[in-house]
Amino acid sequence: MKNYVMALDEGTTGVRAIVFDQEGKSVSDVAEEFSQIFPRPGWVEHDPEEILEAQINVARKAIEKAGISPEQICAIGITNQRETTVVWDKNTGKPIYNAIVWQSRQTADIVEEWKAVGYDREIREKTGLINDAYFSASKIVWILDHVEGAREKAAKGDLLFGNIDGWLIWNLTGRKSHVTDYSNASRSMLFNIIDLKWDEELCRKLNVPMSVLPKVLPSSGQFGITTKSIFGAEIPILGDAGDQQAALFGQACYKPGMAKNTFGTAGVFVMNTGEKPLFRDGLTTTIAWGLNGKINYALEGVVFISGATVQWIRDNMRLIRNAADTEWYGNMVADTGGVYLVPAFVGLCAPHWDMYARGLIVGITRGTTGDHLIRAALEAMAYQTKDIINAVVADLSIVIPELRVDGGATKNNLLCQFQSDILGIPVVRPKVTEMTALGAAYLAGLACGFWKSTDEIAAQWQVDKVFQPDMTEVHRQELYGGWQEALKLSCGWVTKLAECKTKAEESVRSQELEKARPRAYAESGMLQVS
Repeated sequence: MKNYVMALDEGTTGVRAIVFDQEGKSVSDVAEEFSQIFPRPGWVEHDPEEILEAQINVARKAIEKAGISPEQICAIGITNQRETTVVWDKNTGKPIYNAIVWQSRQTADIVEEWKAVGYDREIREKTGLINDAYFSASKIVWILDHVEGAREKAAKGDLLFGNIDGWLIWNLTGRKSHVTDYSNASRSMLFNIIDLKWDEELCRKLNVPMSVLPKVLPSSGQFGITTKSIFGAEIPILGDAGDQQAALFGQACYKPGMAKNTFGTAGVFVMNTGEKPLFRDGLTTTIAWGLNGKINYALEGVVFISGATVQWIRDNMRLIRNAADTEWYGNMVADTGGVYLVPAFVGLCAPHWDMYARGLIVGITRGTTGDHLIRAALEAMAYQTKDIINAVVADLSIVIPELRVDGGATKNNLLCQFQSDILGIPVVRPKVTEMTALGAAYLAGLACGFWKSTDEIAAQWQVDKVFQPDMTEVHRQELYGGWQEALKLSCGWVTKLAECKTKAEESVRSQELEKARPRAYAESGMLQVS
């Protein structure tokens, strides 16, 4: 009997494999972190082969831990960090460069060139996205332009592009399936979300050869079959979705207007808008999923650094030993003592879109302690979510009655309560917080009849706790006003530093000219120097 579905959840800092039963409960869960590569300030890369090895490893362990045979698994669903770009040689199977991560700013110059020639509007209208280094297009171009011989190989049809889902599927199926789904394709800045195909004109203008692009499929359906040597049995891959769309699906947000926020490495708000795309300034319009011959769209806002703020507090500042400690230390103080932490470590994403912003801590006094900084890090995660939701409801045509949350950080009661307080609406935490993996499992299970319908899935969704707002409107506005002032200070910081450098160079040149002038006069005989 095929009694299980397995989800492969490839995130930004680690991989996970979870085996789910028919009730949507986790039977086994195995996770493993992988290396983060920072070649230069603002650059973030991963080793695709390390990710592949780690993902296979945790999947094998999850099957063993569940005490089942691989033949009992009905299907595999894959979910992944989106936008992160891999280009590999289809003949050798080797990546020609590291994966450029969605967070990375190394392609900012390419994006600026596209802005200068006026591509912003066309990109927005066709893809629903903002012309930004966050998305895959500029990363593909960067790799092809910086790896010797890459353009020539691509012209011959020897190179393939994929986000991590495509890289995993290609390898798991024995290099047979070069595919992705609508949700991942819609994050490339090359996919026309209205016509539902790779946009030939955009690819030509942005200099991306269409030969490298994968076939785009519905999010629930046949993506290929794993080779027997990997898991000991051939298992169909029947689900694929970007992590945030998968989380929306796992949260059972199947009706227009339903929304969730995932607190992962990034913080991502996504709202189902139904079968029609909805546009809002500062936010991206994307495809939620393709299912049963229909497309669901979503309105989305991404925070580059959300849960990664806690990781920074742990690994760089060494104020805590593990992420769970933030709740205890944060509760040691009544508030942040006026301290704000803006975690714009790789710039600001929605709704600000400032590639040149950088992180800052402001409001420090002699009385500031590590506890204040830890609490400020948690509050920053909630403030950034409020920034996005404010953009969603800006014209008052949309009302968000509650926010469903998921991701590891939502185990933190202090964070969830502050999120409810600063938004002024209930925050609902489900019993299952790993919604990304569950959403991928649901998409795969629907394709093989493991679950019959989204109604059956919605009935499995259960509330763990509802956090009600408990803050006066005056205090809410006071705190958020302080956050907005802190944001202003962080914006354009790289540009400000560049201006300082330019001014310093001009000042030094001016001083050198002043010093050289008397010598020049003396040498010309116009000035006597004793």
